[in-house]
Amino acid sequence: MGPRRIRSVRHVLAVNDLAVSTEYFLTRLGFERDFAVVGWEFLSFGDFQVMLGHCPDEMRASETNNHSYFAHVLVEDADEVYSEFRTNGATFSSQIEDKPWGHREFGVLTPEGHRIIFAHEIES
Repeated sequence: MGPRRIRSVRHVLAVNDLAVSTEYFLTRLGFERDFAVVGWEFLSFGDFQVMLGHCPDEMRASETNNHSYFAHVLVEDADEVYSEFRTNGATFSSQIEDKPWGHREFGVLTPEGHRIIFAHEIES
C-alpha cells in the first residue's frame, strides 16, 4: 500500500448556537463561507476548513478543558494574522510569543470554547 494522498481536511465542530459561532468565524476570524445547508456551515480560512454543526443539546467545547484544542494552523505570518484578529475583536486564549519548539504562535477562543493555535515557523 502506497502513501495516502490527502486532498483536503475539514474539522467538524459541534456548536450550540450556529448563528453566533458562524458570525464569530466570519467577522472576528476572517473565515469565508463556502456554503451552508440546514444545520451546517462550511467555512474556510485559506486551506483551513471547518464544518460547524448545530448541536444545541451537546456539551460546550469549553467544558472539555484541554480537549477543546482542535487545530494548530501554520500561516505565513502569525504576527499579521494576530494583528488582524485583534483589530476584529477576536478572543485570545494566549498572546503571540516565540515558543521553544521553533514557532511564533498565539491562540484564539471561539464563543463555544474551541481553541485554535495559529503559528509560523521561526527562521533560524
